[in-house]
Amino acid sequence: MTQHRIALIPGDGIGAEVLPPACAVLDLVGKRHGLTFGYDEFDWSCARYLNEGAMMPADGLDRIRRHDAILLGAVGWPCVPDHVSLWGLLIPIRRLFRQYVNLRPITVLDGVPSPLRHAASGAVDFVVVRENVEGEYSEIGGRLNRGFPEEMAVQEAVFTRAGVSRVLDHAFRLAASRRGGITSATKSNGIVHTMPFWDELVAEYAARYPEVDCGQEHIDALVAKIVLDPGRFDVIVGSNLFGDILSDLAAAVAGSIGIAPAANLNPEGEFPSMFEPVHGSAPDIAGQGIANPIGAIWSASMMLDHLGHPEAAGEVMAAVRTVLADTAVRTPDLGGTASTDDFTRAVLDALP
Repeated sequence: MTQHRIALIPGDGIGAEVLPPACAVLDLVGKRHGLTFGYDEFDWSCARYLNEGAMMPADGLDRIRRHDAILLGAVGWPCVPDHVSLWGLLIPIRRLFRQYVNLRPITVLDGVPSPLRHAASGAVDFVVVRENVEGEYSEIGGRLNRGFPEEMAVQEAVFTRAGVSRVLDHAFRLAASRRGGITSATKSNGIVHTMPFWDELVAEYAARYPEVDCGQEHIDALVAKIVLDPGRFDVIVGSNLFGDILSDLAAAVAGSIGIAPAANLNPEGEFPSMFEPVHGSAPDIAGQGIANPIGAIWSASMMLDHLGHPEAAGEVMAAVRTVLADTAVRTPDLGGTASTDDFTRAVLDALP
């Protein structure tokens, strides 16, 4: 029997509604594979910020650093500025725990039609690999002359050889294990220092992985090509900002941001990795019991794979695919009337 200790951070809005389905699926598939999961829940959220002045306690990261993994629901609420919630919780976790790879698989699933008429099930299957801890989302910069006509704001992008190299290494190895194609998102025709540096490192890694077909696209052209021909892509690697934008666009191409998962990986396993659905806290439907749990369940499947249980991970996604392909059970975001619990029960019933 293998035991895993999981830190649960439901967060805000529908985050608290989608984590229980993910845990129920983990517990059931775990029985089949000799796995048990212990959950420690933490109330770190915008509600905590409003009550106590901080998204999490000062020793929060020490409380979860020895867990095997972190499952996050969603973070954000209208009365708390987004930069407060993000920099008060997600970014500290990602940076202190060296979660430098953000991994987002994009698949058009049978039973979830893409808004693109030519993006059929089975024809779109790629992964966005996003650098997750530096790049455009640095802490370097500031504000000057606040409130005066000459007020200014400066935000520095930081690209290091170590930071770019490690995410490229992960992306190229992933491409080599898949269909052997990688596309680098760049903008070196307009961003004169960081993007040519990125391109140079991509070229270095392309030489190290001759079996991988490597190309590059300027970000403005790339977003158009993802819409026009999403089936052409295998692995897309980009900086923090470019990867962030591309992965949400790609999730929409796949049919709904409600189904999209994400992994924040520390590939070396020195620290826990964090897994989360992409959909956000969705205040407009919070508390109604209609949130789509697929993103959280898929994120739990990615967590299983990361923890060394690929067969169990595959069974979870096979169950989700079966429900979507063979039944009419759908939450409202997918055009159905099923509740979160209805869809979760269908997935549980589909598990072997």
